[in-house]
Amino acid sequence: VQLVESGGGSVQAGGSLRLSCAASGFTYSGSTMGWFRQTPGKEREGVATINADDGNTAYADSVKGRFTISRDNAKKRLFLDMNSLKPEDTAMYYCAQSRYSGWGYGPFSTKSFVSWGQGTQVTVS
Repeated sequence: VQLVESGGGSVQAGGSLRLSCAASGFTYSGSTMGWFRQTPGKEREGVATINADDGNTAYADSVKGRFTISRDNAKKRLFLDMNSLKPEDTAMYYCAQSRYSGWGYGPFSTKSFVSWGQGTQVTVS
């Protein structure tokens, strides 16, 4: 399994970024996928996930209305469109693969997610 994130960078508050994740080594269309983020000294938190079974999405309350997760099964890509960025969105963002096609233990349960990318840094000032 390989997950490679890209698209991070530095942006001013109110700006936008699009994160991408290129996936390989597993049946991408059959895996629920997600974006998580982490800042130093804090636990990794779920940002957005997208269900493989029905395309339903889930978002952390802190990003609802600002972030949009999407997937391209043909190209094995996962995306996160981030708008109206805030300084508190600053974090390392990780792409993750769930072992389930549905929600498993829940849309943000790390018990469900078995593979992780190396991360891409997002800094909002």
